[in-house]
Amino acid sequence: MPKLLTEGREMVKSAKTKRTAAKRFKITGSGKVLHQRVGGQHYMLKKSKRRKRDLQRMVELHPSHKRAVKALLPSQI
Repeated sequence: MPKLLTEGREMVKSAKTKRTAAKRFKITGSGKVLHQRVGGQHYMLKKSKRRKRDLQRMVELHPSHKRAVKALLPSQI
């Protein structure tokens, strides 16, 4: 990573958060990654009340995707 000189001191450039990922995922205090379920934005008339209610809540991301998403959100870890 390139180093920047500021007033005689060396500063390491910090990693930036991917804003698109920050809008879609949330990292809890215990380190879980949560995301909104898909399918809850339109065609809601044909879905049951129970199904619509379940689509509203956030669920934990599959463990195989967790490391990739956390790399996109370095400031929230």
